[in-house]
Amino acid sequence: MGLILCSQFFGSNAAARDMHGRLGLGYNGQYASSLAPAGTSAISLKYALTKDIALAAIVGIQTTSPANSVTGFKFFKNLFYETNLNFYFMVGAGLIAGQPSGSATGNAGAEFLSGFGTEFFLPGLESLGFSIEMGASFHNLNGGFILKTIGFSFLNAGIHFYF
Repeated sequence: MGLILCSQFFGSNAAARDMHGRLGLGYNGQYASSLAPAGTSAISLKYALTKDIALAAIVGIQTTSPANSVTGFKFFKNLFYETNLNFYFMVGAGLIAGQPSGSATGNAGAEFLSGFGTEFFLPGLESLGFSIEMGASFHNLNGGFILKTIGFSFLNAGIHFYF
């Protein structure tokens, strides 16, 4: 009974979600910050060059005290397709900076991300993609090198509306 309902709700064919030639506008909160525990909030533009490959440009800034900023990019390679879901490999790099309150100087560094993720689309909302990602991060924002595993829900990995 449950399989019949799932089949009727999600469809029975496993057609891939082809985003080729579409531009997505959304957000990303993955890049490290010594000032924001959940990451630096940023605007993200994601463009699918082909059915398999997409690029994203990420820019975020906060001029209040404490100050915080990120400029980065991500590369996506789709590996597996399901109805309303694409499973991908991703790699990204960003320049990150922060300035604690009351400090005349700040800290800056670079961060590199790599891992796997999914972008899923709810039936009826085919232009809205929700991302979930996991993998590893390497950055030097706090003066030393930090390697850590990462796992991001769509609240940090991003949501994009595709035109």
